[in-house]
Parts: sequence; structure tokens; C-alpha cells
Amino acid sequence: MMTKVKIPKCMSTQHPDNVNSPFFAENTELGGEDEIQEAYYAFSHLGCDEQMWDCEGKEVDNFVVKKLLTKYESFFRDKKLGKDVFVTLRVPNPTVEKAEAKILLETLESIPRSFDAARLFYQDDMPPIFEVILPMTESSNCIDRIYRYYCDFVVGKQNKPFKEGDITIAEWIGEFKPERINVIPLFEDMEHMLDAHNMTRKYLHDKDLEYQRVFLARSDPAMNYGLVSAVLLNKIALQRLQRLSEEIGIEIYPIVGVGSAPFRGNLRPQTVERVAKEYPSAHTFTIQSAFKYDNPPDEVREGIRKLQKRKTCLPLEVDEERCLEIIRKYSQEYQKQIEALAPVINEVAKYVPSRRKRKLHIGLFGYSRSVGGITLPRAITFTAALYSIGLPPEILGLNALDKSDSQFVEEVYVNLEHDLRDSLKYFNPDTGFLTKNLKAKVRDFPIDFEVNGEHKEITDYILSSLRENKGGLEEYVLRAANLRKFLG
Repeated sequence: MMTKVKIPKCMSTQHPDNVNSPFFAENTELGGEDEIQEAYYAFSHLGCDEQMWDCEGKEVDNFVVKKLLTKYESFFRDKKLGKDVFVTLRVPNPTVEKAEAKILLETLESIPRSFDAARLFYQDDMPPIFEVILPMTESSNCIDRIYRYYCDFVVGKQNKPFKEGDITIAEWIGEFKPERINVIPLFEDMEHMLDAHNMTRKYLHDKDLEYQRVFLARSDPAMNYGLVSAVLLNKIALQRLQRLSEEIGIEIYPIVGVGSAPFRGNLRPQTVERVAKEYPSAHTFTIQSAFKYDNPPDEVREGIRKLQKRKTCLPLEVDEERCLEIIRKYSQEYQKQIEALAPVINEVAKYVPSRRKRKLHIGLFGYSRSVGGITLPRAITFTAALYSIGLPPEILGLNALDKSDSQFVEEVYVNLEHDLRDSLKYFNPDTGFLTKNLKAKVRDFPIDFEVNGEHKEITDYILSSLRENKGGLEEYVLRAANLRKFLG
């Protein structure tokens, strides 16, 4: 088994939640060569030790390793790819993303080619890429198929001769390495997050692995079931994964996918200690685009340095039954409110600018029967749309919680008050989209918050323009986002 020197702690990602474009970008939408430069910048200037390389929904660049090594030779001589810094591929899930399915095969085939490029560069056999992330994981079979396809069909074909008595494929074009890869399941909806430990156990039972990384989403669960549910689901999943690790004697290293909006995790350079306290057992946090590009570089570096230095601890113990009871009650109310808001969300979403050249996979909300099958934009655009009308999504559904629920949630969700205060700065009391009950709940909040006057003015304009069917709101959506330091 390949031994890995370290498990990365800060995973730079390509999530398009940034307002400002990085200085090296050719235009406002990052793509192609910009993303090669972004990976180098995240490693060399910001201190991230991992770059997620997204192979879904865009033209795939299977030469990322070769390009990094040739373009930034002196950096990668010093920081070794696959030992000090890591590129981790996020592949399409053929079970869910039929149109992208064959991209998976191309991506897996590129891993031995990247190995060859690195072997020439470093003169050794350390693989530069040996892990892939599988989004929307729904069963242990989904994870296992990728593992086996790589072992049996990408690498396995090398020993086959062309015909009896002829040379093997390996003798013809060289051997295929690494011999196997690690597959990191990404769990994104309630059912599968709650079952993540069982699927991981089943996947691991016939493998001799030293460790396993498991990725838990934080944005999509917030969009689908509301802020409180997203946090509680992560806490339950982390607790169950910890128990599994102790039971089977294999180290499990959780990754939590957090963005800058409080709704999507509230991870900004200024809040890293808070977020680490919320998820003490998470080994890796995602460093998304707003974190990297909407804050002063010195603060970004300092935030990443703190995350690199932190020690992973045990998860905070939670009463799972009580959590699930609250999730059921609260998400029902949240989803009812989202159904009513869907038309305005979709309307405002048209004005939210795109930050990456890609078509991301459909949001899970679109599949969900419990919300009447309404289709909504992806989580970042969804969050941006609600903030643009002065309605932070963090407050939706809160009226479902009674006093004892709220008390319990405050104990379990360590940063609840901070997250609500951070989002309520951008609340517009005149939004006109609040239900009576929710209005009362916000009014009686035991939280002091100060509304950002400038943000309120911009959202007032957006609200009146929507009422008068005026278009051209892109500039205002961006100006409001600029004040928040995140798009959505």
C-alpha cells in the first residue's frame, strides 16, 4: 500500500462563490489555464496543501500535472507533488450524471499518464495523483466500482497480450502506475450523510487500507434542509464516522466542505478558529474562492496557517435522536418557505454572475419529492439570490423551533449566535418576503444585530426593481456581494 506522508488540511477548491476575480485571471470567469495558475497560487502563495481539481461539467484538462511541473518547475522541485502538496480529482458520478459518465473513464486513464510525467520530473516512483472524490455518493458500490475499475481495467489491462504469443500492453507502452487509488466518497444529502458510516464500513471491509478520507457536504444540505439541519447532520455523521474508525481500527479523516456565507459554513480568514471549534474532528476544510479572493492576502495566509497548525480532536457528542427530531420538524417548515420563495429566487438568480466556465451538476433540491419537485439554482447562486433581496437564508425555518428546541440547538450548534448575527447584518426588514411567524421570530431574537445600511439600500433598490419588473440588476447584486465579501 502506498504510504502517504501527510493528509492535507486545507483543500483549495474551485467553488465559484467569489465576488472579485484573482489578479491572474484572464476574465471574470475562471477556466482552463487560469485554474492551473490558481492551483500553483493556492500552494505557493496561500499555503494550501491540496487542490481539488474538478472534472465535472467542463472541458477536462487531463494534463494538469504535466502543466504544473513544466510551468512552475522550481516550486515543484522544492514542494513535491504527491508528498508535500496534492492534486485530488473530483470525478463525475456515473450513477447520477449520465451525460458526464464517460468523463470518469478519461479521468481515471489520465492518472498513470500523470505518474509518468512526475517520474520523469522527480526520477522516482511516487504518484502525483492517487485520490479521487466521488460526489453524490449513494452506496458503497458506487465507491467500490471506481476503485475496481481503476485497479482492474486501467491498470489491469497492462498484463494482457494482444493475442496469444504476442507482447503485453505493458511491454508495448510501459507499465501503469500507481497500482491502485483511494476513492473519497462525498455525501451530500440527508439520507446518505446519515448512512455514511455504514457505506464506508462496507466499502472498507475487503480492502487493506491504512486510512480513509470521507467528505461531508455543508452547502447542499443547508440549501435542501436549512442551516440548522445542515450543521446537525454534519455533527451526527462525524460522530458516527468516529465510532466506525474506533470499531474497525482504520483512521478516518473527515473533510467538511465549507464556504464563506454563514449559510454555507461561515469559513472566512477571520473565523477559522470558530469553525474549527464547531467541527473539531474534521481533518480537512475546503478553502473556497471567496475565502481566497475576497479577503486581503495576508489575512488569507494567516487563516490557512491557523488551520494547518490546528490539531484534530474528537467530535462533540450529540444526542442523535433529539437532533433528528429537530431536523424533521425544522426542515419541513424551511422547505415550505423555500417553495413559496422559489419564483423570486429563480428570478434574481438570473442576475447572479458566473465565476467559472462550467455547468455544475443539478442541485439535489430538483430531485426532492418532499419539496414538490421544484427546481432551484445551485447553492451559491441560491444563497446570493436570497441575500440580494435582503433575506438571509439562515433565518428561514427558525420559527419551527420552540423554546426547548432552540435551547438544545444552541448547545449543539456552538456558533449559532455568531452565524445568525453575521447573516442578520444583511437582513432587510422591509424585504416583503417574510411570513408573519418568521417576522415575529426575527423580531424577538435574543440577538443584537446591526443592519448594514449600505447593503439595505442596495437591496431596497433590487426589491423595488423586481416589483416594477425592471431588469439590469447584475451591478447591484455584485455591489451587495462586495460588501459581504462573498457572492453566495
